[in-house]
Amino acid sequence: MTEHTTELARPLVVGYKRDGRSCYDPEAKRQLIEACLRSGVSVARLAMQHGVNANLLRTWITRYRKQHETSGALAMALPAFVPVVTASPVPQMRSGPRATLANGVQLDLGGIDAAELPCILACLAALPCSASTRG
Repeated sequence: MTEHTTELARPLVVGYKRDGRSCYDPEAKRQLIEACLRSGVSVARLAMQHGVNANLLRTWITRYRKQHETSGALAMALPAFVPVVTASPVPQMRSGPRATLANGVQLDLGGIDAAELPCILACLAALPCSASTRG
């Protein structure tokens, strides 16, 4: 894994609430989240480096993505243009007999010897059919 160190422009923790929870600087929080969104970055490693619980950081990332996806401001790391390659369709060649069973399954019997065909048809006729009502 590639090592990424991220220095924030401002301190992340700016104070503490009465119950002991930390108060975070919104700008530093945004910088940390955007650093986590880069490819090859370990969210857990960045969380440890900045003294934040990894689960809390993942929650921030989820909220950030939801907020920016709805506003359309989140630019994905995908290229703007993707090359389109058209493939020529392969023509369907009927090389031999085909069979369509009652349940919709289609069989291509083109590669079967004519001598083997009666045996295969007898086996298929002996199979129970899901569309039939007989037991």
